[in-house]
Amino acid sequence: MLMDGRCNSITLDEILDNTNNAIIAVNLQGQIIYANLAVFNILEIPARTLLGESITSHFPETGLLRVFENGIAELAQQMKVNNTVLLSNRTPIYIHGELVGAVAVFQDITILQNFLDNLVIEHEKTKQLQRTLEVVLNTAYDGLIVVNKEGIVTMTNQAFANFFQKAPEDLMGKHITEVYKNPKFIDVLETGEPVIGYIHDLNGHEIIASRIPIIQDGKIVGALGKVVFKDVNELYALTKKVDSLRYELDYYKKTMQQKNDSALELLKGNNPIMASLVQTAQRVAKSGSTVLLRGESGTGKELFAQLLHSESSRSQGAYIKVNCAAVPENLLESELFGYEEGAFTGARKGGKIGKFELADGGTLFLDEIGDMEMGMQVKLLRVIQEREIERLGSNKPRKVDVRLVAATNRDLEGMIRDKQFREDLYYRLNVVTLTIPPLRERKDDIESLIQTFLKKFNLQFAQTVTDISTETQNVLMKHRWPGNIRELENIIERAFNMLDGSEIQIKHLPSYLQILAGHGTRPFVGGSLENILAGVEKEALIYALETAKGNKVQAAKNLGLSRAGLYKKLKKHDLH
Repeated sequence: MLMDGRCNSITLDEILDNTNNAIIAVNLQGQIIYANLAVFNILEIPARTLLGESITSHFPETGLLRVFENGIAELAQQMKVNNTVLLSNRTPIYIHGELVGAVAVFQDITILQNFLDNLVIEHEKTKQLQRTLEVVLNTAYDGLIVVNKEGIVTMTNQAFANFFQKAPEDLMGKHITEVYKNPKFIDVLETGEPVIGYIHDLNGHEIIASRIPIIQDGKIVGALGKVVFKDVNELYALTKKVDSLRYELDYYKKTMQQKNDSALELLKGNNPIMASLVQTAQRVAKSGSTVLLRGESGTGKELFAQLLHSESSRSQGAYIKVNCAAVPENLLESELFGYEEGAFTGARKGGKIGKFELADGGTLFLDEIGDMEMGMQVKLLRVIQEREIERLGSNKPRKVDVRLVAATNRDLEGMIRDKQFREDLYYRLNVVTLTIPPLRERKDDIESLIQTFLKKFNLQFAQTVTDISTETQNVLMKHRWPGNIRELENIIERAFNMLDGSEIQIKHLPSYLQILAGHGTRPFVGGSLENILAGVEKEALIYALETAKGNKVQAAKNLGLSRAGLYKKLKKHDLH
């Protein structure tokens, strides 16, 4: 019995119940004869219900029974009970030299064990990070070396060690001055100032290197060295390549500017309707609105698309063109939206970027939009509404920022009535409409257009064609131009190929224009049957368009052709 200062007695049971360690004792039959309160807390069993029960019923792995067998204590044994990690000391009980039982004392080390487990995990992570860092260092093309504040090499890679025909471990632990002479590391460690891009002799190699201080908590703890170029000649080669790329970029910029200037020159002229249309296009270009270009083939719709791009805030972005009529229906979707690898048989390895993604940040010109099939129209409508695309074979949407310009020579309103074009897509495209007049309605621009083409082909053919005869110009002014500007350009280009002087004359024009001028022979005089038939067909087409005043529907009726048949033949003879 123990006494405190006020003479209050404290029993041994009360002392043991207030200790954090669990204490349990058994007799030789393995029955529990004592357990303190901490034991009941571990087992979560009401107090004093364990007495008389078998120890193996509650602590099957205590090892107390083994103590009876050998009479030797077992110290610092670990076990787990109800998610509690315990450290146990098991000791035999002797009275007058006779073994009468055993006692176990358990200490809860759950928190300590979790801490140790976390240390092991963090250690493994650190080792894995170190292994990864070693792999990165040794696969790096650039030579790398690290020293501590005393200048001792603590890390390097094979690319650096190769300068000395050694392995990285051969350099580790050495002072940097033992590795090579006159290292810049000493200055960097003293001043804390980096030394960037200096030429240095490294064991007979003229390299370009950098040395950078490593600073932690405001103190210099080491320095990093990096070989930027293994040989000065590498820098010279790279400089030459950069200069070449810069020259190429300047060339393409200049070419693009010339193309834009040429487009603007072709669109500007004396015709007031055309001049007003160009001004409208330049104003509309500043917005991001979708534009629909309408007009006959060859009127210059693509020139307007280029103008809308070059005059916009997107001019530094890509200008991408897709001819919807030229791409087969089954390929148009992958052309516009791209596809993932394995999306279909024959898909390119690695997949393909679609035109919408290529035009991201720029302008996408969809020419001949009226020839797009209904199925694709639905998908295009979704892209316009959602501003995102999905590649074929992928369910991951990709955001795109594209300014859309569409063009057509088709009667979209009639196609809507015939259920050949979606009305909802039509209204999405028809935000701003620019209708381009045919050349026959702006003949006052023919003279300026001729001069523009003369400049172009003089450069292309390296010739000095100065003019076009008055008679030739009169013929061109009388022609109805079913092929519009494209036809005029082709005629001037042909004349350059036939030229025998510095002036374009009637004899340099195509036969159908010579015939209209009264100078040419009939196309069926001389030549092969194939050429004769082609000439007759072309003349018939031109005559039909002339007499129908450019109305292609009427011309098709006069020739006994379907509208599609007429378009096919016009395209064949470059009159579309």
